[in-house]
Amino acid sequence: MRFTDFLRATVMLSMASASALALCTVLGSARDGDRGIVLIGVGWWIVAAGIGVLVGRRVEVSGQIGGLLAQARAATSMPEHRPGAVVVNRLWPLLLATIVAVVLSFYFVQVAAVAAGFAIIWSLSWRHQESAVQAIEERDGVTFFVERSSPVTPMRLQRTPGLRRDNPKSSTSHTPST
Repeated sequence: MRFTDFLRATVMLSMASASALALCTVLGSARDGDRGIVLIGVGWWIVAAGIGVLVGRRVEVSGQIGGLLAQARAATSMPEHRPGAVVVNRLWPLLLATIVAVVLSFYFVQVAAVAAGFAIIWSLSWRHQESAVQAIEERDGVTFFVERSSPVTPMRLQRTPGLRRDNPKSSTSHTPST
């Protein structure tokens, strides 16, 4: 799976998790007849969105992703294409946290409200990473792929030759006028 696609999927699945948890909060609050939890939850979600936007405002690659790109192993052929397996293999903590929060929300609605806020922070803070990696790929003429590995080992990338994009710099010469 291309690394840029993985980053895009991470942002989308994190926001889907936040939406599901927000829905659990609203439904649990309606079941219990307690509108205060939803109001407090909405306040937390607004604060979380502000934190996510603030953390994710940079358009350059984060330090963690920069380290992954620098340590990418050179490959001459494309790795196997199994995006579903890669997403489940690498994003199982998000899936597990979402499932646990949904189950706990049947007993404590507040858990889903708090977890939704953290999923909002996560998705908004990673929103520019895909385009930053894509810019590096275009500049260097490479494509990064997520290597298939154990779910508990750190992620590794493969770097394959790609298409280099040359952008000629506009050089205008200023000639003095007489």
